[in-house]
Formats: sequence, structure tokens, C-alpha cells
Amino acid sequence: MPILRDFSPSTVTAGFVACMVGLTSGITLVFEAARNLGADDAEVTSWVWALCLGMAVLIIVPSLRYRAPVMIAFSAPGAAILATLPKGSFTLPQAIGAFMVGGLLAAVVGFSGLFEQVMNRIPLPLVGALLAGVLARFVLSGFADAKTAPWLVVTTTLVYVALRRFWPRYAVIGVLAVGVLMSILSRSLKTDLLSWSLARPVYVAPAFSLSAMIGIALPVFIVTMAGQNLPGVAVIRTTAYRIPVSKVIGSTGVATVLLAPFGGYSFNLSAITAAICMEPAAHEDPTRRYTAALANGGFYLLAGLFATSITGALRAFPVELVHIVAALALLPTIGNSLSVATSDVARRDPAILTFVVTLSGVTLLKIGSPFWGIVAGATAMVISSIGARERPGSL
Repeated sequence: MPILRDFSPSTVTAGFVACMVGLTSGITLVFEAARNLGADDAEVTSWVWALCLGMAVLIIVPSLRYRAPVMIAFSAPGAAILATLPKGSFTLPQAIGAFMVGGLLAAVVGFSGLFEQVMNRIPLPLVGALLAGVLARFVLSGFADAKTAPWLVVTTTLVYVALRRFWPRYAVIGVLAVGVLMSILSRSLKTDLLSWSLARPVYVAPAFSLSAMIGIALPVFIVTMAGQNLPGVAVIRTTAYRIPVSKVIGSTGVATVLLAPFGGYSFNLSAITAAICMEPAAHEDPTRRYTAALANGGFYLLAGLFATSITGALRAFPVELVHIVAALALLPTIGNSLSVATSDVARRDPAILTFVVTLSGVTLLKIGSPFWGIVAGATAMVISSIGARERPGSL
């Protein structure tokens, strides 16, 4: 089959690394969010099942259809909002109803093309700066782990530099292999935490409440659009893949409506895991990188089926290993994004401002730094253009 021929060790590795990053970077927030809303152990497991199943379908189907890596994630900022709600302020059924309303909003904004129209008005240098800022925050945390695992970080970095010089296509594979070997030798890979049992989804009937729509649906919708879908579109634009963003975002809304009763609270375009699967490290041929997304979706599907065991499996890998492998895999993407951001001299200052504000991680009105980075850069660009128009007339 042609599809099987398009797979390679590097695309499968990219898909696996993206799955590890996607789950470890936010799954604990999901646990906290579910429990904060009153979910029991079975319902928490159902949340993981629903999120993994939703991501798998939303990734595999469009990636096959468009032969491009379409990458989807669950909303980590959305989970953070849910985890910090005053305990007892909403019941779990009310939250489920709010998730469904949020999904409807995403479907409307997506299928109407409104979100894509807004994104198309943002200049490419600002998009590149936004993406660089989002990814750099994650990469910095990976290298900061040298405080707790210095030899792991130093060794994997040296292996990466060497392989990028001589066998760039297999750099991430080599880093992952060396990292796992070091974890086994240092006994930090906790194999005793691994177990296998199938998950059972739990249906919770929704209850619709105006207060929950205002207190849950709107905040989660806003942070998902501004903090998740915005960087996700930035990855697609900087990698030049022709993906129908409006349809994809609309489908995430539909998936949210369908899976919300089982815990699928919000889906969105991915930025960090998308960068892992869309860059040359996944495959030197851009037309074959969609198989990295297919592999990623397959690993999410397995994670969903065995959601009961996912916590133990994630805890088995040293968190430093996950962070440094992802950090090294994202370095080329950051370099390309910064190149795009600074290529236009006239827009360089606004782009750098976008990068710095995004990198800062500032949160205002419960909206994350990617949104404020774009606001800062766009404002600076408008002010610069006004000055540019005025100067010729003043001579």
C-alpha cells in the first residue's frame, strides 16, 4: 500500500515523541480539572479515554484526506481554568453542558471561516515570532531540567548535535534511544508502573446552566482560541502546508459536542506537537510527513484504549527525558520561525516584540501570552506604519 511505503522510522518516532509530549505536558491538569468538578476515578479515566480518542480521530481522518500532518491537542489552558474553579461552584453535569456549548461556539467560528479570516490578516513575521515564542518557552523548560538530570540533558544534547551533523534525519531517534538507555542504566525508568487494562467510558448527562456557560464555556472557548488555535495556525502557515483551517477547527467543535458527556471538554489545533511532526526532522520529504501525524494518532488511540493505565505509563518515563527530547526536536522549528520573523526589516521590531511578549508567559484576564504577543506586535506595527506614512510628507 502507498501509505505504508510513506512511513519511515523517523515519522513513527516523531509521532511517538509528539504523543508523549502531548500527554505529559497537560494530562495532570486534566486529572485536577476532572476531580475539581467532582469526577470519580472511573470518570477521570473516561476523560482520558475521550480526549485520546478525539485526538486520534481528529488527527488520522484529515491527515489521510489531505495528505498533510493535521495535528490536534486538548486544551491545556482550558484544563487549567477548570482546575482552578472554586470547588463546588458547578456540578459535573453543568460542566458537561458548558463543554457542549463551547464546542458549538468552536464549530460556528470554524465552519463560518471567521477565525481563519482573522488569522489571514496577521502578517507572517508576527506569526513566525508568535510560534517562536510559544516553542521557546517549552524548549527552555527542557534545558532547565539540567538542574535535576544534568548527565541526561548534556549527553542527549551532544548526541543530537553529532547526529544533526552527520545523520540529521535520525537525530531525534538517536536522542530518544540514548535517553531511554540512560534511563534504564540509571534505574529511573520505572517499569513496575506499567500495566495493561482496557478503559471503560462513562457517560454523564449534561445539564445546561447560564452561569456555567458564562463561567466555563466562554473562558475555555476564549483561551482555547487565543492560546491554542492561534499558535496552531502559526505552525501551519510557517511550514506552508495547505490545510483547510476552518474545517479542521469546526470539526474540533463537533468532536467536543459529541465527546463532552464522556469528558472530551475541548479540542484544538496543536502547536508544539505539530511542530515536531511538520519539520524536516520527521522526514526530509514534506509530502510524507503526514505519516508522522498518522503514527501520532495511532499512539493516541492506544493511549485511549488503555487509559486506565496511562497514568502509570507516563510516570514510568523520567519527565526530564520527555522534556529534553521534545526540546531538541523543536530547535530547527524555532530557528526557522525566527528567520521568518526577522526577514522583513520594516516589521522586525514588531515581530521581536511579539516574540518577547509571547515568551514571557504573561496572562491577563485569564488569556495567555500568545494572544497578547499578537496584540503587542500588531499595535507596534500599526504605530510604525503611521510614522512611515507621515515622514515623507514632513520632508
